Amino acid sequence: MKRRLFLKSAMAGSAVATAVGAGLLMPSTVFAASAEFKAMSNKTKASAASASAGSFKFKAPKIAENGAVVPMEIDASKMSDVSNISVLVRNNTTPLAASFNLSGAVGFVSTRIKMGKTSKVDALVTAGGHATKVTKEVKVTIGGCGG
Repeated sequence: MKRRLFLKSAMAGSAVATAVGAGLLMPSTVFAASAEFKAMSNKTKASAASASAGSFKFKAPKIAENGAVVPMEIDASKMSDVSNISVLVRNNTTPLAASFNLSGAVGFVSTRIKMGKTSKVDALVTAGGHATKVTKEVKVTIGGCGG
């Protein structure tokens, strides 16, 4: 093994170990979040057909002038026991744009998300252990990721 390669590998390994030790890199949290996202997505696919789309209101613009700030509003205040509201953008590199854990709060969220290009946007509301999804398509005229 060459000395330079060994030194580079040792420095990179120590930098990663230091970051993990300091709590800057938490692979278990990242993997848990992606597993939770997959489980929620599968659970929603199964229950989306039986759930009524009128159980909560999802406001999103049909055309967003700027993909860097796309306003979204989810009103699930008429639903009881809302525990989570999430916004998923299918064509983003990271689909989960926003997630709000609400324990004992009113199920209403108004936020702005970033969209790279035109995509379908899913609003997921988990209430009483059941997930409900509403999908809308948002067209982006100026990309949010440097476009």
